[in-house]
Amino acid sequence: MPVGSPAARRRLLRLIPPPARWAPAARLVPPGLQRRLLEAAMARVLAEPLASGSLDFMRGRRLGIEVADLGLAWVVELEGGRLRACAPGIAAEATVRGGLTDLLLLAARLEDADTLFFQRRLWLTGDTELGLTARNLLDRLPFEQLPLGLRIALNRGARFARAARAARRGEDD
Repeated sequence: MPVGSPAARRRLLRLIPPPARWAPAARLVPPGLQRRLLEAAMARVLAEPLASGSLDFMRGRRLGIEVADLGLAWVVELEGGRLRACAPGIAAEATVRGGLTDLLLLAARLEDADTLFFQRRLWLTGDTELGLTARNLLDRLPFEQLPLGLRIALNRGARFARAARAARRGEDD
């Protein structure tokens, strides 16, 4: 069987462990470093909405983000004109929860939030108005304004994660 054949590709992709198997390694990253990386990414990606005041609805509000299969969770709030990740133990008013692959697909705009929600692959709990307002703002962001390298990384990472998941499930990608 040639290495480039679809069957060989699926066999190789099945060797990639599912995200839940990466959870112990992901949790080795110190929470302080996780928060700093998240804050830097949000500052970069959301610079224009922050500057224009589009994120003012977050002032004094806390939105949770959970990557369920990695066991990672953060709470984000707008403070002093920037989004910051709260210290552990701070409760979120609304939480968006999903698996790594689905959140990557959502971020890369390869899946729609409504589709993921109705397929029960994305959950929104707590203050749904806050969660939906955040989601609608993110949906309106022009994807082409993200740095090219980030768009490429998101797209390739999401496609790879989706293909690996499909291979583990015995599905066609």
